[in-house]
Amino acid sequence: IIRDRQTERLLQLGPTPLNPVSWPTAAEDLGDALQEMAAESRVFSDESLMAQAREKLPLVLILLAIAIVLVSRGRRWAFWLGDKMRGFGGRGTGVWSFIVSLLRIVLPLAGLYAFTEAIFATGLVGLRGTELLNQIPVGGAVLLGFRWLAERLFSKSEEDAVLQFTPQRRTEARFYITFISIVLLVRGFLELLFNTHDFAQASKAVLTFPVEVILGLLLFRLGQILRGYAPASDVDENAKTNGSTRIIRTAGLVTQVIAVIAPVMTTIGYAAVGNALLYPLVLSLALLGFVMTLQRFSGDLYGWLSGRGHEANDSLFTVLISFVWLILAAPILSLIWGARVTDLTELWTAFLRGFSVGDTTISPTDFLTFAIIFAGGYVLTRLVQNALRTSVLPKTKIDAGGRNALVSGTGYIGIFLAALIAITAAGIDLSSLAIVAGALSVGIGFGLQNIVSNFVSGIILLIERPISEGDWIEVGGQHGYVRDISVRSTRIETFDRSDVIVPNADLVSGTVTNYTRGNTVGRVIVPVGVAYGTDTRKVEAILREVAESHPMVVMNPKPSVVFQNFGASSLDFEIRAILRDVNWVLSVKSEMNHKIAERFAEEGIEIPFPQQDLWLRNPEDLRAPGSVTTPPTPDKDTPHS
Repeated sequence: IIRDRQTERLLQLGPTPLNPVSWPTAAEDLGDALQEMAAESRVFSDESLMAQAREKLPLVLILLAIAIVLVSRGRRWAFWLGDKMRGFGGRGTGVWSFIVSLLRIVLPLAGLYAFTEAIFATGLVGLRGTELLNQIPVGGAVLLGFRWLAERLFSKSEEDAVLQFTPQRRTEARFYITFISIVLLVRGFLELLFNTHDFAQASKAVLTFPVEVILGLLLFRLGQILRGYAPASDVDENAKTNGSTRIIRTAGLVTQVIAVIAPVMTTIGYAAVGNALLYPLVLSLALLGFVMTLQRFSGDLYGWLSGRGHEANDSLFTVLISFVWLILAAPILSLIWGARVTDLTELWTAFLRGFSVGDTTISPTDFLTFAIIFAGGYVLTRLVQNALRTSVLPKTKIDAGGRNALVSGTGYIGIFLAALIAITAAGIDLSSLAIVAGALSVGIGFGLQNIVSNFVSGIILLIERPISEGDWIEVGGQHGYVRDISVRSTRIETFDRSDVIVPNADLVSGTVTNYTRGNTVGRVIVPVGVAYGTDTRKVEAILREVAESHPMVVMNPKPSVVFQNFGASSLDFEIRAILRDVNWVLSVKSEMNHKIAERFAEEGIEIPFPQQDLWLRNPEDLRAPGSVTTPPTPDKDTPHS
C-alpha cells in the first residue's frame, strides 16, 4: 500500500510553473509569509518579555561573544593549526590535514549553536522565529559540510586532493559545490515557509522552479567536470582505465542526465518526479564524496602507522578498507533513493537467517564466530611460535634444526586446533559434509597425490630431520645450504646465491648428501703432482708440513699424505685432512695450494705439465731412393718444432 501511494504521488500531474497566471499568486503568498514572520518582532514592545531579556543579558552577551569569535576566527585558527601540524613530517600530513579540516567545521558550527542559544535565552522568539533559529545550525552544517567536501576532494594542494584534476578544474569544482550548498539553503528556507504558511500548490511550483533550474545547471557543469576525470595513472593511452576512474566518469554522466531530466519534469508539472531525482542525486554525490574522503584518510592513517607513507594508498589493506566503507554506505544510499527502514530490516533479517547445507544452517553470525575464533587462534599460535623461537628454545641445548622443527610443528598443531575449535564454536556440523569430504578424498587420490606426498614428506623431514635448516647438502647435482623447509617444498640457496626449490618427496625418497649433518667436521682432499725423478719422501714431508700448519686442520686424526699412483706425466700425491668446519673447504684448499707452490719453488721441485714421447718404428723408410731432400712445408694447423 505504501509503495502504491508513493507511485501515485510521483505520477500526479501538478500545475506547471511556466503558467503566468500563477505568478501573482506566488508573489502574494510569499509576501504574506514574510509579513507574518516579521510580525513576531512586535514582542519587543512587551515590557514583561523585555524585562526577562534584560535579566539574562550577561549570559546572552557571553554567548554572542563566543559565537562571534568562533564564527569569525575558527577557520583561521584551524588553518594556523594545520600549518603547525605539517611540521610533524610528510608521513603524517594527510592524517593531520584531515583532522585539522574537521576543526574548520566544528569551530564555526559551535559558534552558530552559541548564537542560537543566545537568541533563545532572550525569550523574545516566537513560533516562526523558533523554527527559523532551529534551522540555522542545520543550514550551517550543510554549508560548511559541502565546503569541507569541496576542500577535501578538490583541494588547492595537489598532494591533499582526493581527485587529481588540474588546478583550474579544482577551483571550478569548489565554486560549484559551494554554490550548490547555497541553493540548498534557499530551498530549505522556502520549505520552512511552506510549513509555516498555507501556500497554493501553484505557488510552490513557481517559487521552487528557479531553484531547481539553477541547481540543475550547477549539477550539469559539475558532472561535465567529473566526466573529464583523468588521473596521472591513466595518461598512457594503451593502459586500461582503472575502476575508480570509470566510476567517477559514470557518476558524471548520470549527474548530467538527471540535471537535464529533473527540471524538464518539473516544467511539465511532475514536480514530485523532479524532486525525487534532483535532491537524492545531490545527497548521493555528497555521500560518495564523503566515502572517497574516508578511503583516502584510511590510507593515510595506515601509511602513517606502518611507516610506508603514501605508498600505503595502493596496498591491499587500503583496498579492503575502501570496500568496507562502500558496503557501509550502501544502506544509506538506498534510504536516500526512497527505500524504507522496514525494507532494509527485512533484508538484514533474511541475511542473518543464512542458508542451509544438509541439516546444518549456516548464518553470517556463524561465519563471524568462526573467523574471530580462528583469527584469535592463529595470532596466539604465531605468538607462541615467536616466543619459542626467540626466548625459550635458544636457552636449551637443542640444535638449530631441532628448534626449527619444534617451531614448525607448533604452528601446524596450533592452526589445526584453532580451525577445529572455531568450527565447533560456530556450530558447523561436519557430518553434513561427509559426502563432500568423500568426493574430495577421491580427488586427492587421483589429482593431488603429489601435493599430499610432498606434504607428508615435509612432516617426515621435520620429525626425522635427515636435513635441517643451515645444512650443506647435495641433491640432484645441486650444492647449497638449506634455508627453509615448508609444507610442500624445501628452499636451497646455492653458492651462486640462487634459490633451488626441491619438492619434499625428492628429499625423502631420493639420494641426498648432507655435508654438515650433526656437526661441521669434514674432510678436504688436495691432489698434487710432481715430476718424475723427484724425491718422493721429501715431497711427502713437505705436504705433511703444509697440512699440519693450517689452523683449520684438526690434529686428531692427523692429516695424511698418500702417494696415490704413477701418472702419465707426474707422480700423484694427495693431502687428506679433517677440517674443523667443512664450510671452509674451498678456502682451505686454495690456501694449501698457495703454500705448496711456495714450498716447491723453494725446494726446486717441479710441477710438470702433460707430456708424451713419440717413437718412430721405421725412420729409414721415411726417405725413399730419389726422393727430394728438401722437407715439405708444414701446414699452418699442424704442430711442429
